[in-house]
Amino acid sequence: MNSEEFIKALKNICAEKQISEDVIFDGMKVALEKAYTKETGLPNIRIDINKDTGEIKGYSYQKVVTEYTDGEEDEDGEESVEILLNDAKKIVPDIKPGETIEEEVVLKDFGRVATMAAKQILVQKVREAERQSIMSEFEDKQGELLVGTLSREDSQNYYVDLGRMHGILPKTELIKGESLTMGSMVKVYVTKIDDSGKSPLILLSRSHYGFVKRLLEKEIPELNDGTVILYSVARDAGLRSKIAVYSEDNNVDAIGACIGEKGTRINNVSNELNGEKIDVVLYDKDPIKFIKNALSPAKDVEVYILDEKKNEALAIAEGDNLSLAIGKKGQNVRLAARLTHYKIDVKTKEQVKEENIDLSNAIS
Repeated sequence: MNSEEFIKALKNICAEKQISEDVIFDGMKVALEKAYTKETGLPNIRIDINKDTGEIKGYSYQKVVTEYTDGEEDEDGEESVEILLNDAKKIVPDIKPGETIEEEVVLKDFGRVATMAAKQILVQKVREAERQSIMSEFEDKQGELLVGTLSREDSQNYYVDLGRMHGILPKTELIKGESLTMGSMVKVYVTKIDDSGKSPLILLSRSHYGFVKRLLEKEIPELNDGTVILYSVARDAGLRSKIAVYSEDNNVDAIGACIGEKGTRINNVSNELNGEKIDVVLYDKDPIKFIKNALSPAKDVEVYILDEKKNEALAIAEGDNLSLAIGKKGQNVRLAARLTHYKIDVKTKEQVKEENIDLSNAIS
């Protein structure tokens, strides 16, 4: 390969891997220096590569000293190779102690062992640079919504092509009842980015409550511009979610903005969630009002704050409203508790009397 072909190949690698050309050049310098040292036994070699022509030159260097330092290491940890000042002046008359004197050397063909060592070093440098480049692209994507292509699967996971790398979507993180088709585009939520292993790891989910949050932000402009604020999200993936919203502008209908005309906005999000039902409730700074809202569709619910420090509340409902407040298998009250961050116990007035629950000190 001539120099022009070499530079062209190098640029192609950099473009393909999306890494800096300087990284490749620096990696090649280190690789060639170590290979030449291994071949000749000389530790004082510096390699220079012309980035325009691809020409490679080698130089031996020596540090100018007034007396030898008996194997003292330089600042890079390498054994210092020295030349006495009087000898150095014969080559460069005005040289001073502490400076370095260099002499170009003929780079001979490297042996097989040295060549393999150089190749390993260069490959490692490229891998490290590519890894850093990938991480710089994805490191701020945790907690964000991405779109990828389902490329393959095994018994436990789907693998989603995100461009420069694949994310892992565990099958346990799918929405209940949904079926994905290989080769199709899929929206995913990034739950974790880990760079501590052999290769970067991106974990994905479609069942995480954050997935609902990001879909809502994408569908509802008022959430992005701050007109409507999403306070919290509680989710039973594939079945039901509750979201609490509000606006600091009294003229804005926060719930209406999220639902959209004829329910179009919230239905679009629900369709992406495989038909998951979404309850939109109004957040209120008053925890009693907020808990009442969160327990919808139940109405006429009495709420008492039993312990403010422990966030414990009691909701009293009767008849149909009791079953609505609790929900099927306790789903409604469970989601309301997550949404409000209160432990909510739902009872009838009769149960309160039977259990001798004292409400005299409760906040209502």
